[in-house]
Amino acid sequence: MTDMQGVNERVIDEFRCGNGAVGGRFEGAQLLLLHTVGRRTGRERLNPLIYAADGDGYLVCGSARGAQNDPAWVSNVAAMSEVTIEVGDRVMKATPTVVLHPSPEWERLYGIWSAYWTDSAHYETKTSRKFPIVRLEPVASDG
Repeated sequence: MTDMQGVNERVIDEFRCGNGAVGGRFEGAQLLLLHTVGRRTGRERLNPLIYAADGDGYLVCGSARGAQNDPAWVSNVAAMSEVTIEVGDRVMKATPTVVLHPSPEWERLYGIWSAYWTDSAHYETKTSRKFPIVRLEPVASDG
């Protein structure tokens, strides 16, 4: 297990025990859990991600804390027509839309996300890439 996997597993456990609340670096932050399926492996994946609200939708960013490449979950989401997300104590289906720079919609969505998660300014100094934004639109349900 990599260090990041261990950190993610601890955050996921804390998220689920606290109905979405976690401490440490993410204390007070809006966090969701994104369920995807690996596009090459077919294995289920689970990523805790900071989100910003956009109307009824959720915005997550493929910043990878400023790494040179997009995180793998972005490509996995791009290959999926529907994902599962956990927000607080709710589990729901959502339709993902990957929005890339230089789209005018990217400017708007990245502006919302980066205003919420101000660490993004530091992440930007580590790379020349523009971070993909994924908008997750909850799917209406009967329940």
